[in-house]
Amino acid sequence: MTSKQRAYLKSLAMTENAILQIGKEGVTPALTQSVSEALEARELIKLSVLQNCLETPSDIARMLSERTHSQIVQIIGKKIVLYKEGKDEKKKIQLPSAGKKDRE
Repeated sequence: MTSKQRAYLKSLAMTENAILQIGKEGVTPALTQSVSEALEARELIKLSVLQNCLETPSDIARMLSERTHSQIVQIIGKKIVLYKEGKDEKKKIQLPSAGKKDRE
């Protein structure tokens, strides 16, 4: 993912509310399943890490990214934004082109 694409996704995520909260149980199989389903439906999701969570937001983001095969867009404080490109027929977000080669 290029910096231009990441910036575009960040701008989309700014207006979104967190759809899942991560509490003291941390990253459970049920949470991973919920994140995976949300990514399939939306492609771009925002998560909120509650104060009582013992894991750091960066650790949680890394774990969820690996388990759901998604990309970390950003981590700001206790907010995590993840992106997973949808399949062709379900693709909702059109990313900007990757670079000069795409424009030619």
